[in-house]
Parts: sequence; C-alpha cells; structure tokens
Amino acid sequence: MALDIFNLSDKVALVTGGSKGLGKAMARGLAQAGADIVISSRHENELRPALDEILQGTGRRGCYVVADMSRRPETAKLAQTALERMGRVDILINNAGTNKPQPADQIRDEDWDAVLEINLSSIMALTRALIPQMKARRWGRIIHISSVMAFISKEGRHIYSPRRPRSSGWRAPRPWSLGPSASPPTASPPAPFSPTCRPGSFPSRSNASLPREPPWAAGRTRRN
Repeated sequence: MALDIFNLSDKVALVTGGSKGLGKAMARGLAQAGADIVISSRHENELRPALDEILQGTGRRGCYVVADMSRRPETAKLAQTALERMGRVDILINNAGTNKPQPADQIRDEDWDAVLEINLSSIMALTRALIPQMKARRWGRIIHISSVMAFISKEGRHIYSPRRPRSSGWRAPRPWSLGPSASPPTASPPAPFSPTCRPGSFPSRSNASLPREPPWAAGRTRRN
C-alpha cells in the first residue's frame, strides 16, 4: 500500500538501467508507492523477470523497453515507446551508466566516446525528449544518478570520473527553462555498491576501498 506521504498513484516513472541493482530497487520502490513503471536496459532476458519482481504485489502496470543508451536513435526510441505504451512519463530517473577502466595513457577513443554517450549524452537526449509533455501538464520530476567518483576516485577511472558526475552539473540551468512546470532536477551520487549486492553483503565500512588520495600522495601536506 502506498504511503499517503509518498503517494505516486496515477504517475508513470521511467527508470533507465532498471533491470538490476540500484535501478531495479528504485523502480520497485516507485511501484510500491503507487507509480506505473517503465524500465529499460540492453538485455531483454534480464528485463522480463525484473519487471515481474518490480510489480509483484503492487497492482501497478508496467512495461519494459530494450534500449542501448550508447546509441542515440535508441534513446529517442525509448522515449517514444514509453509515451506510446503508457501515455505519459511523469518521473524520469536517468540511472543507466557504464565504466571502462583504463590507464590514462591507454584510453581508446571509441571507449571514451561510448562512456560519454551513455553516462552524459543519453541523459540530455532522453530528458530533452520527455520535457515537453511534462511542461504541457505542468508537472514532472527528473532525477540523475551521479557518482561519488566526482569527489573520490580510483585508479583507471580516467574515463568514468570526468563523465558520470557531470550529470550533477547539467541539472543546474534547467529550472530556468522549465519554470513552474517541474521541480528543480535532482542529481544523486550514491555510495559505493555492487549491482548484484544483497543485504549484508558489504561490511559496515563499505567505502574503505576508496582512498581519499593516491598512494604516492600519502603523508604529503595538502594545500588549499
């Protein structure tokens, strides 16, 4: 039963990367709060059972769309298909992301471009496609899943760290263009987690593997 304080009845939520991990968990929570659900990912064999789990016991409607967010036409098709099947999208959660760790001097152009497209450009394209119908109803919510890698990184994250966290910055100017049509977009940088994690699978200090400085800098005095 949806809590009155968080009642999303009659709303439709689209969650990219919704077949597992954080995306699936968020979609489940939205369904439990009363929202109808659209999830997307690249793999239909993961989407089918995920949607069943998300909707189980909620009485809500839902559908899935197979879409590769590294391909701009598929991002546009995702928006179109979601609107055709559900009639509207009130809540957009841009969760899909990828990472291809490489040393800085071995970064391949095709990997840089692919990560940029999934982690940043697809956010722009999907948001751009869904904003008009939100403005027409004068209601919408947009959430970008960012990353703590904007603040703390690890070796080999030379492609991921400059790109995934940039979704936090892209939200800033949009309230000026949306006006009263939607609440200010939100960007959320989750703590470290495993896409397949189960409760209790992490120790209490789950961020212990994320150093605040590279090993060679240990003990050096920081300058402000």
